Amino acid sequence: MNACSDVKHVIGIVSGKGGVGKSFVTASLANQMAKKGYKVGILDADITGPSIPKMYGLKGAAQADDKGIYPMETKNGIKVMSINLLLPTEETPVVWRGPILANMVKQFWTDVIWGDVDYLFVDMPPGTGDVPLTAFQSLPLEGIVIVTSPQDLVQMIVKKAYNMAGMMKVPVLGLVENYSYVQCPDCGRKIYVFGESHIDQIAAGLDIPVLGKMPIDPAYAAKADEGAFDQVDNPYVEAAYEVMPK
Repeated sequence: MNACSDVKHVIGIVSGKGGVGKSFVTASLANQMAKKGYKVGILDADITGPSIPKMYGLKGAAQADDKGIYPMETKNGIKVMSINLLLPTEETPVVWRGPILANMVKQFWTDVIWGDVDYLFVDMPPGTGDVPLTAFQSLPLEGIVIVTSPQDLVQMIVKKAYNMAGMMKVPVLGLVENYSYVQCPDCGRKIYVFGESHIDQIAAGLDIPVLGKMPIDPAYAAKADEGAFDQVDNPYVEAAYEVMPK
């Protein structure tokens, strides 16, 4: 850790595959904890698919001096570090091999001046490859939250992420299901677009809690697209507060 950083708790947000809304859950958890008065940071370790800065409308280059790199701050006071804050433009692709990507994740921990942070949420790269492995090994993770969706293969994918955490001796705090349903704006009926959820059975089998089931909500997506995610209050992840290390 950087000499100018004092980070109390590091929580990883992981998924067995991409596209399940891991960054959305990371940002939602960060917003909820910031709203409760905690000092919060987001380390965007998804180097090839960084989306956190765009969601919060953060642009430009992060400042640095001989002490290290300074994270940028969202309108609701969350400190953010992402590769997109170090690239010439946010559309610049990161065409790097695994070891360089992995080293970048390490540097976000060692070289960034996080200052005083109660909870640092790490938006982990998807899957179980080289970069997630480095994140598990080089960050002092106290626990992880697994993000998933209701599709058929979900049990296998959740178990991969769960077993990886077990191999790295990091406790799993719980599961969050995204894209659970769409709520009809007229009658309020829940429509299960991706089929019925099996998340409760999977969680029971692994003896971990379900921390939230999030519907597909165009209002949240609109805020992310506008770069105004600091305005999002996502009550569907409120239960996660109970399992956070204190």
